[in-house]
Amino acid sequence: MALMRIGILGTGHVGQALASAWARAGHDVVIGSRRPDDPELLAKLKELTATGLRVDSCAGAAAHAEVLVNATPGTASVALLHTIGARALAGRIILDVGVGFLADGSLSHPDVSLGEEIQQAFPETRVVKTLCTIDRKVMIAPDSLEGPGTVFLSGEDAEAKKAVGGLVADLGWSDDSLLDLGGIVTARGQEHFALLFTGIARATGTYEFGIRVVLPTSGGSGLDH
Repeated sequence: MALMRIGILGTGHVGQALASAWARAGHDVVIGSRRPDDPELLAKLKELTATGLRVDSCAGAAAHAEVLVNATPGTASVALLHTIGARALAGRIILDVGVGFLADGSLSHPDVSLGEEIQQAFPETRVVKTLCTIDRKVMIAPDSLEGPGTVFLSGEDAEAKKAVGGLVADLGWSDDSLLDLGGIVTARGQEHFALLFTGIARATGTYEFGIRVVLPTSGGSGLDH
């Protein structure tokens, strides 16, 4: 996979973890924030910036990026992207990790997905949904699991999914761990898994787990049954 210019929108745990991992893999990573000069933010990101990562505005990160990663809270993602603007995002790949939660723990988009909302709002961007079914620590350390896991891809653009798949592989995921679900509408399943994810975490006492699609040994009887 060729090295790429990556912009990360979101300075929380997920954004920091992905930025650090892709920078270690050799990619040119810029972190985008609405307050890039805030001393408190810069103090929080001190370990990352000490390694050479740059903090810029959200628009600056988008201008830098071949792949722009949405790691912002799903309830705010579309509005934030609107501040960057459709023209600036045209042609870009948006790797969308976000999931929107309301205060009561329910999803803010129960009938669709954030991935679809972004694609509809910015039709000239190429949205790929992935990595939202696993914890931030597992995202960048798949070998921490006892066995192989599955990471899903949803999106309309085959070349965009290929590029995103390469970036996921650079996090340590093997090619056979990636499962292309189809178009962006399939992002609903990825995001709605968040409710089951929360239940599994409570039952097991940890967020650090994966899921694996296991097929029948005989190859199965197909979908028409």
